[in-house]
Amino acid sequence: MQMPRTLTSLLAALAVLAAVSAWAADEAAVMHHGDHHAMPAAQAVAAPAGQARTPVRFPGPLREHTLANMRDHLAALGEIQEALARSDFDAAGRLAEQRLGMSSLTAHGAHDVAPFMPAGMQTMGTDMHHAASQFAVAAQDAAVTGDLGRALAALARVNRTCVACHAAYRLE
Repeated sequence: MQMPRTLTSLLAALAVLAAVSAWAADEAAVMHHGDHHAMPAAQAVAAPAGQARTPVRFPGPLREHTLANMRDHLAALGEIQEALARSDFDAAGRLAEQRLGMSSLTAHGAHDVAPFMPAGMQTMGTDMHHAASQFAVAAQDAAVTGDLGRALAALARVNRTCVACHAAYRLE
């Protein structure tokens, strides 16, 4: 019995996401901590004992706005994964670009938040937005080529930038 294409795509996507998550946890790439000491990416998920995340102070309303944006980023990642599970690559790309990509900076008020971010946090944020725009292109390509692996690898890069930033910084 042959599985429907959508179910096959979903199972493949889930398998790749699981593999990418495991790989990211073990990856030996270097991430920069707030004090610019190198920390292996495997330790990026939780700051090691004695190396607390760098606190970043935002004015109250801007802090709440930023936290809401980050929650929306998580929601967008979920919606993108749902679109990929449906093999709706065009929708996944649109969601990524509109909600996470470089096109989303104005809507998120990036200009207002940037002055309160340390340089490393700004770099990680910019890297995440670039990675999301790159995923959007990979997702649109997948609509034509069917190459889900390249799109999922690009989505994993978006996720890694989020994890790295949250491991290095915390809003106060």
